[in-house]
Amino acid sequence: MSHNSFGHLFRVITFGESHGPAIGCVVDGCPPGIMLTEADIQADLERRRPGQSKFVTQRQEADAVKILSGVFQDERMPAQLTTGTPIGLLIENTDQRSKDYSDIRDAYRPGHADYTYDAKYGVRDYRGGGRQSARETAMRVAAGAIARKVLDQIYGKVVIRAALVQMGTQKIDRARWDWDETARNPFFCPDAKSVDSWTEYLEGIRKAGSSVGAIVEVTAEGVPAGLGAPVYAKLDNDLASALMSINAVKGVEIGDGFATAAMTGADNADEMRAGNDGKPLFLSNHAGGILGGISTGQPIVARFVVKPTSSILTARRTIDKAGAEVEIITKGRHDPCVGIRAVPVGEAMMALVLADHALRHRAQVG
Repeated sequence: MSHNSFGHLFRVITFGESHGPAIGCVVDGCPPGIMLTEADIQADLERRRPGQSKFVTQRQEADAVKILSGVFQDERMPAQLTTGTPIGLLIENTDQRSKDYSDIRDAYRPGHADYTYDAKYGVRDYRGGGRQSARETAMRVAAGAIARKVLDQIYGKVVIRAALVQMGTQKIDRARWDWDETARNPFFCPDAKSVDSWTEYLEGIRKAGSSVGAIVEVTAEGVPAGLGAPVYAKLDNDLASALMSINAVKGVEIGDGFATAAMTGADNADEMRAGNDGKPLFLSNHAGGILGGISTGQPIVARFVVKPTSSILTARRTIDKAGAEVEIITKGRHDPCVGIRAVPVGEAMMALVLADHALRHRAQVG
């Protein structure tokens, strides 16, 4: 009933708070015999790690992951392998500044989960948001790195990538999309010509002590047709739920999503011809690679909207725990656009959903 886990055959439970001694997770259901080291996981964590530019929180965390269980190697084995037992992962918190949050101990940040968390539990860890904090997503990224290896073992190679396609009012030009560019700028932006204007725009937001929202697009290529189920285990249903569970996400769409409301049936239909390999050749991908809750074999495409963080230096009206009307300014180290670091988190959630569905599909139909 505590709802800190997700997945079915590939299941993840996370634990820990932003300013506690550590955060961690347990990955249960990973098949045995997969090569796995801490370095395999660390590479993905580095892309999400805080403090890498002035446009993200300046909290300095190494995010060095430790594998506590679920792997084994001895002198007979060329590599460390998963054993099929639960994989325990841990990241120690090393740069907490809890005193930054003393002013909000009894006041609720408008737009934040402070009030609802207090209303539900009656006790709230206000230091960095406690369990509400986006720091929890580091463990999703760690678990997602394992999920990628599961997918590669089953299907050969599944490529999961994400990019920031809108920051506040600033949008990319999709005609200039370049996946390689996402690794060359601090925004994971696929449009090189947008980077300078985004930099100027977000610098103004940051200096004003405010924040902006963003849209992240995440894709998966190499996923075969057949994953998912037509009613209660729709692939897009589980994917939307997973992406919606990321901190500050307020909307998810698959394929053309809300834009399909303005289309006709002829416009929206993904026509097919016969491919040389005997499989259908789709002439478009308005459905985002999923039809009737089941993957089509095309790239899976999803987008999610991240709202502006409510931890800002701009004074806002609120109430405190006693009901008194007060004004609040949130000190500390915060992201002016939290959507930037949500990019690798979106990739991780896509990987986790696909790995779970791959194992479920294999269990049902072989």
